[in-house]
Amino acid sequence: MSTLLITILAIAAVIILYIIGVFNSLIRLKNRVKEAWADIDVQLKRRYDLIPNLIETVKGYMSHESEVFQKVTEARTKAISATGAESKAQAENMLSGALKTLFAVSRFGKFP
Repeated sequence: MSTLLITILAIAAVIILYIIGVFNSLIRLKNRVKEAWADIDVQLKRRYDLIPNLIETVKGYMSHESEVFQKVTEARTKAISATGAESKAQAENMLSGALKTLFAVSRFGKFP
């Protein structure tokens, strides 16, 4: 074999190994992103499951603030049914705002 052919084969082998390494890295990163989104979904579900308990706790203190409870319940329902990152973010912002109002009402007994 000529040295030129050996050199070309060696360079081709290095390029192929590099491409395989990059591909494996991309797959690994893709899996980490999927795991991160799954972790976010788990935490959001946990949050959604805690909201009814919070509402029941606060209801005992403030039965006259049904509008606040209704807003929190609607925001929770929208957040649970949201799909896609952007719509989930908007729904979470709505839910956070409704929960802030609920906390303010439960703490001060009036709207902020």
